[in-house]
Amino acid sequence: MLRVGSKSACMACRNLVSTNMGVRFRVPLQKLHPLSRAIHHRYSGNANPQRPPHRTAARYFTSMSRLPMRPPKPPPGTGGRGHQQQRNFWVAQLAARLLKLRYILLGSAVGGGYTAKKTYDEWKEMLPDFSEYNWVIPDFVWELSEQIDLEKLAKALPEIEEIAKLLPDFNKIGENFTFLKSLLSSGVSLGSEVKGASGLHLLLETSGDPPLKATDSSTAATQDGNDKQYKKSSDKERVDQLQEELLRTQLKYQRMLERVEKENKELRKVVLQKDDKGIHRRKVKKSLIDLYSEVLDILSDYDANYNTQDHLPRVVVVGDQSAGKTSVLEMIAQARIFPRGSGEMMTRSPVKVTLSEGPHHVAMFKDSGREFDLTKEDDLAALRHEIELRMRKSVKEGQTVSCETISLSVKGPGIQRMVLVDLPGVISTVTAGMASDTKETIFSISRAYMQNPNAIILCIQDGSVDAERSIVTDLVSQMDPQGKRTIFVLTKVDLAEKNLASPNRIQQIVEGKLFPMKALGYFAVVTGKGSSGESIDSIKDYEEDFFQNSRLLRDGMLKAHQVTTKNLSLAVSDCFWKMVRESVEQQADVFKASRFNLETEWKNNYPRLRELDRNELFEKAKNEILDEVISLSQVTPQHWEAILQKKLWERVSTHVIENIYLPAAQTTDSGTFNTTVDIKLKQWTDKQLPHKALEVAWETLQEEFARFMAEYKGKDQDDIFDKLKEAVKDESIKRHKWNERAKDSLRVIQHNALEDRSITDKPQWDAAIQFMEETLQSRLKDTESVIRDMVGPGWRQRWLSWMNRTPDQHIRNETKNELERLLKLHDEHTAYLANDEVTTVRKNLEGRGVEVDPVLIKDTWHQLYRRHFLQKALSHCNLCKRGFYYYQRHFVDSELECNDVVLFWRIQRMLVITANTLRQQLTNTEVRRLEKNVKEVLDDFGEDMEKKTHLITGRRVQLAEDLKKVREIQEKLEAFIEALHKEK
Repeated sequence: MLRVGSKSACMACRNLVSTNMGVRFRVPLQKLHPLSRAIHHRYSGNANPQRPPHRTAARYFTSMSRLPMRPPKPPPGTGGRGHQQQRNFWVAQLAARLLKLRYILLGSAVGGGYTAKKTYDEWKEMLPDFSEYNWVIPDFVWELSEQIDLEKLAKALPEIEEIAKLLPDFNKIGENFTFLKSLLSSGVSLGSEVKGASGLHLLLETSGDPPLKATDSSTAATQDGNDKQYKKSSDKERVDQLQEELLRTQLKYQRMLERVEKENKELRKVVLQKDDKGIHRRKVKKSLIDLYSEVLDILSDYDANYNTQDHLPRVVVVGDQSAGKTSVLEMIAQARIFPRGSGEMMTRSPVKVTLSEGPHHVAMFKDSGREFDLTKEDDLAALRHEIELRMRKSVKEGQTVSCETISLSVKGPGIQRMVLVDLPGVISTVTAGMASDTKETIFSISRAYMQNPNAIILCIQDGSVDAERSIVTDLVSQMDPQGKRTIFVLTKVDLAEKNLASPNRIQQIVEGKLFPMKALGYFAVVTGKGSSGESIDSIKDYEEDFFQNSRLLRDGMLKAHQVTTKNLSLAVSDCFWKMVRESVEQQADVFKASRFNLETEWKNNYPRLRELDRNELFEKAKNEILDEVISLSQVTPQHWEAILQKKLWERVSTHVIENIYLPAAQTTDSGTFNTTVDIKLKQWTDKQLPHKALEVAWETLQEEFARFMAEYKGKDQDDIFDKLKEAVKDESIKRHKWNERAKDSLRVIQHNALEDRSITDKPQWDAAIQFMEETLQSRLKDTESVIRDMVGPGWRQRWLSWMNRTPDQHIRNETKNELERLLKLHDEHTAYLANDEVTTVRKNLEGRGVEVDPVLIKDTWHQLYRRHFLQKALSHCNLCKRGFYYYQRHFVDSELECNDVVLFWRIQRMLVITANTLRQQLTNTEVRRLEKNVKEVLDDFGEDMEKKTHLITGRRVQLAEDLKKVREIQEKLEAFIEALHKEK
């Protein structure tokens, strides 16, 4: 049995391990130790087929291989055979060692990987679960990341060689700095001549040449002078080359930045477009500048009370007329959005422009939903036309400019966020066609905007005209003497460089040494060649080319950060947001205090009333008025017909009595009476009756409408609506047009009703007699009243009331007495006096000392005869109460003729039928049309803020309006401040 650790066992085991592990150094099985062979046969699969032989044997002998091994010694007496076996064992031992190193490396790699994975899993378990916060990252980011082709993006980025080309040559820069150092050390200034021998000595010393001795000959002096002149020219050339190289380097960097910004803009546009299309369906929040602009819009409509003033920042653009204000604003907005003119005033009212970034270059008015695409020329022209129309509409009659603000928002990729207000240009003289106070009005509008302590003043000065002609600089220096919130902009620099003999004057302007005003910064810009058809891109290219080749920038008169409208817009935007962050919280506190004051006043004066502003009060009044109109449709038919019948008879009764009944009653027989009545009724029906009936119906509708409104007014209604209701009623009635087509059908109905003479029963007869009696009694009372007024008081009134007759009444009284005696003598007298009868009456009166005119006699006779006739007609009416029998039997020769009763029955029946017809038209058509008119009037009044302000007035209304505005402003400011803090 082998002993563990023996040489033979170790050697046998290693041979077997080598065999089972697949080593190429195999030992014949016959040469193995008998124990090794037994083990080999046991684990080769014969002894235990369930266990893989190579794994068990390898595991067993691998553990044995870790024991220390010694080199084997050949047993004595083996000779060459032992030497061969020993060599084979050394080969196997070497192979085992090599295999051991290999598996150590492999095991280390596997173990290290397992340890790293375990450490990673432990750290992963320590981290929180972020799956709940996947909603923070919008879906379109993942989709956009999948859609972006990284290879194309990598190709789009500049190569390292291109970037290296853009970098300056540092060796040349080193040489230039060495040269400048030599110039400064020699006392030579840039662009000036070298003076003195010491300067020349230092210059030559710097260049490596030895200094000349003072004892040199004249030839050396001449050579020195030539070298000096050559050195000066070379120095200037090197200085110019240095400046040009620096300028080119700056322009290269500028182009590179512009290209990167353009690519960034395109990427941002893609992101914003994905957001705009709603790939993720969340609600897009308003931008910071939009929140701020809404606050300014509310403040522009708010009439501040209690010392609450609008001190929120905005950029106020002021300048002389035609100085280029609008062009500068268009360059900042990157679109030609304003109407243009040659020398005439185009900006007639303040225009507030809110600039913000967006996926599309569009513009929109505050009160309109239409978007103008600023990339299309048709939309640009429409936008300019709309701005011009709004300006002209805002200007009142007899004025040239207006203080009403037009609000416009412009969005687009890469636009700086800010709020600008373009004001009318300041003028020095009022020209023909302008109002006399135009100059003062423009000054007052400009001061009103600039006196805001937080307003940034963008002062535009025309560089192509003399600085002494400027008006706006004095105005700006008065409003901001320290220049803490003023930015000065010099426009038309290309014309200024061409026209000015001394370019140093431009340098004095942009350094603030020429004008008395002070400013935070000074800028020089070029806004085109003066053509209205130029595009923004062409203007930008022209501006860049001009400053690239301009001597103003090359000679150092202008600094690079002071030129181009792009640098200007960046500076203005930074200044704007700095001012906003410094002042907005203070302004929010001011409105908070104002809100507290207003709420306190309301609680003290109107403790039981809701805080309804003018719009809410109008809606309440509107509902009440519509309820009153609806009540018209609930009026009963009987009520309508009774009112219509009564009013129609009141309107036509005089004509019936005076022009139909009385002339016909003067006839001698019934045939003539009926003929006269039929003729006059036909004429009346054809010409007057339908029109009178429609007038009565329309007046009745108006009266009922007014009655319902008056009844609602008495039911605890708010008297603050009285003016509004009255205006609505008047305007609705004014707009209502009666259906004229009903007149023709009504004429036919009335004509048929008046032609009918057949009274079918006794109640109708009695009703006609009653109607006749009431009518005649009413006329008799009126006639007697007229006679009393003519003759004056009787003897009882004179004695009891101490009243006397006038001389004219005395004459009329005597005339009446004389004419009454005539009627007693001739009871069947006609309606007219004969001339001889007039003469007789006059002589009788003259015999009693009364001088009377024949006209007075006839006038008095008319009233007396009328009374006499009505009295006889009433007596005949009483007799006809029993005449229905004769009428029904058609007794023509009967002594009792009641044709007048039949006439009144015909009139009464016509009134009933007409009233019924008009009632149907009212309830079916006209009431609904009136209700529609009322709704239209209310809608028109609701859209007219000026009308509502005029009709709904009072301190209560104004206080509620102020409360609503202040609360809205405070809430908007708080939302803006919160968003501003988040952006920080």
